[in-house]
Amino acid sequence: MAKIDIISGFLGAGKTTLIKKLIAEVFQGEKLVLIENEFGEIGIDGGFLKEAGIQITEMNSGCICCSLVGDFGEALKEVLEKYAPDRVIIEPSGVGKLSDVIKAVQNIGDSVQINSTATVVDATKCKMYMKNYGEFYNNQIEYAGTVILSRTQNISADKLDKCLTMIREKNDEASVITTPWDEIKGENILEAMEKINSLEKEIIEEEHHHHHHHDHDHDHHDHHDHDHDHHDHDHDHDHHDHHHHHHDHEGHHHADDVFTSIGIETAHKFTEEELSGMISKLADSKEYGEVLRAKGIVPAAEGEWFHFDLVPEETEIRRGPADFTGRICVIGAEIKEDEVKKLFNAH
Repeated sequence: MAKIDIISGFLGAGKTTLIKKLIAEVFQGEKLVLIENEFGEIGIDGGFLKEAGIQITEMNSGCICCSLVGDFGEALKEVLEKYAPDRVIIEPSGVGKLSDVIKAVQNIGDSVQINSTATVVDATKCKMYMKNYGEFYNNQIEYAGTVILSRTQNISADKLDKCLTMIREKNDEASVITTPWDEIKGENILEAMEKINSLEKEIIEEEHHHHHHHDHDHDHHDHHDHDHDHHDHDHDHDHHDHHHHHHDHEGHHHADDVFTSIGIETAHKFTEEELSGMISKLADSKEYGEVLRAKGIVPAAEGEWFHFDLVPEETEIRRGPADFTGRICVIGAEIKEDEVKKLFNAH
């Protein structure tokens, strides 16, 4: 039976970076399927999601990567039957509720078991996101078996403690990883996710007290009875039909009601100075809305193309290979689509 690991996290928390680390350091030799469940019209990583269903790409590491939209449960079943993998990593959309993903997997039936649920939390933004996007953000923390903090090397011990206190208020049972990722081995992260206490294991093995084995097969999903904060968002968005067909029977918000994703195509050739200025404006100026994440692959005036990645207060621009056309994806709340398109010289 395939092990199913769900690795969630808000926009830009570092899910993909973590998954790449685990694939490189721990999952070598396993028959692995990575499933990305995208939010919005355009996935810069996985290409366009033009139709509901499964888009398969082979990753260099030998891992099969699919993007699922539409009926997630049915598509997951198909992947399991078609590939019979050892392990499936599900990377839900950054604004997806972890409880929804868990439910979709559990609805498939007893043939599928969740091995672990983890949520990646950017330690530098924990307070701000919890306050502004509590309904989505807190859900990911509440339902996680393990909370993996990213960017802990960028904050003071005091701020880290405050972040931990906030997480513990939402979930006091999860393991929390606070060590910077370049200092910790992938196998230690996986042990925490799978609730294996390696120190305890060493003691048991050393003393050969085989009858002292503890049951580590904890139920990671017993956070279902928490009272969730449901904030009223008075956002009047220019909504897009993302073909997600979510039905909400409990009056909670869905990502489509609060977050907007816009996809832009552009043939405009950018200089580094021009692109850098545009991205700074997008990040710092409220005239475009509350931008939470932007990614792009755009032509350069000279040399290789620019690949950029924006998370609030942090932007990376690097050179990389060309795409079939310049593409930019912007996700956030109250995004002003026309203004963003104007900024990037797109119409």
